[in-house]
Parts: sequence; C-alpha cells; structure tokens
Amino acid sequence: MNLSTLKPSLARWATATVLACATLLPAAQAATPTELLTGYAAQAGSAPVPARGQEFFTRTHGKEWSCSTCHGAVPTQTGKHASTGKPIGALAPAFNAERFTDKAKTEKWFRRNCNDVVGRECTPSEKADVLSWLITLKP
Repeated sequence: MNLSTLKPSLARWATATVLACATLLPAAQAATPTELLTGYAAQAGSAPVPARGQEFFTRTHGKEWSCSTCHGAVPTQTGKHASTGKPIGALAPAFNAERFTDKAKTEKWFRRNCNDVVGRECTPSEKADVLSWLITLKP
C-alpha cells in the first residue's frame, strides 16, 4: 500500500467527517419548548407547576432584580435590560417562535439570568415551573 496516496485520502475523509458533524450539531441542539419542559421535569422528578413558575418569575430572590425586571410582569412583549437598556424579545414562546428552541442557548440564558436574579443556577424544578408558566401564555 502506498502511504503517500493514503494520507491525502485520509485527510479528505477527516475533513468531510468534521464538516458533516458540524452541520448536524445545530439539529442536535434543536428542541421545542415542550421537549425542554419534559427534560426539566424529568430532572426535577416532579411535575411543573405554572403558578409557582409565575410567582418565581415576578418576585425577587434576595437580589435587586426579578425575572420580570427585564422581561416584564407578563413577558409577552419586548422587554428591556435593566442596566443596558437593550431590547429583549418577548420571552413567552407563543409570542416569539425562537424562544426555547435551542437547548444550549436556553441553558446559557437560564444560567446567566438565574445568577443575576437568584445568585446561583436555577434548579431543574425552577426551570420547569417557569417554562410551564411561559407556555401557558397565549395570544
């Protein structure tokens, strides 16, 4: 076997494999709000409670802000970041089709926002409760 012909062929195969995996990655992260809710509820080991989610969303937790500080008490319209003033699209999935459709992005924002609001990461139960309430908001 000629090693010099194998190396270019192997390099092409490796490049093709990496590109194929890269194109599949976004699909692997795609989700629906209901799928994410099911996952959080399974992690929590209990059924989500929308009323508890609404209460969590609208009250403070020992820090200056609540979720509603930036997203609005009923997050069906554009909100505004409390310190930067940057507009924030509607959070409720029925009012913003892009919300809760990417697992990695959802986790990133839960992590950041929970840290700002609660001073720690939210529990799966808290995420499930909030998401279950957000899903109930309809036009």
